[in-house]
Amino acid sequence: MRAIKSILLGVTVLFLAWSLYGCGYNSLVSSEEKVTSAWSQVENQYQRRADLIPNLVKTVQGAADFEKSVLTEVTEMRSKVGQMKINPQDLNDPEKFQQYQKAQDNLSTSLSRLLVVSENYPQLKSNESFLQLQSQLEGTENRISVERRKFNEAVQEYNTSVRSFPTVVTAKLFGFKEKPYFKGKEGSDQTPDVEFNFNKEEKKKN
Repeated sequence: MRAIKSILLGVTVLFLAWSLYGCGYNSLVSSEEKVTSAWSQVENQYQRRADLIPNLVKTVQGAADFEKSVLTEVTEMRSKVGQMKINPQDLNDPEKFQQYQKAQDNLSTSLSRLLVVSENYPQLKSNESFLQLQSQLEGTENRISVERRKFNEAVQEYNTSVRSFPTVVTAKLFGFKEKPYFKGKEGSDQTPDVEFNFNKEEKKKN
């Protein structure tokens, strides 16, 4: 009897393993790991950008009469981004993901504004340290865009599996949920508006 029970148990285990494989459990796990890996690359580039900002702000502060509000905005946006952390489990929470994306997009806008304002300062345009930081920042923004695209591709592959038959059955059974995408910010293709208030600043000093 024990031998028969052992055989039946073995057959049952093999059947369950085959069923999970046939229903795409392994492929779901693999796809989700790709999403997690892609997300880590996005985070790496965001961190790289955050690390560049203090030196950039310090360099720009050396320019006489530089728009103080722009520097304050960049510093505040960086601080807000630093307070928001997302782990792989949070990728299943669209609301938290959107909040994170909004904070990062706001920082991108602030940095774009800073670079636009900097064009009005000849001493910055000839400052080697500033030009180097600007180049690194622009390169990082490009890498962020590339990694976000790769992340969206990984999410698309994963979400397709979650919604497709027969893996949709396995997904519901084991709690695999669709994940949100990075979305382009409305108006991100437009140059940020910049208002120079040098006269106002001068009046305040007087």
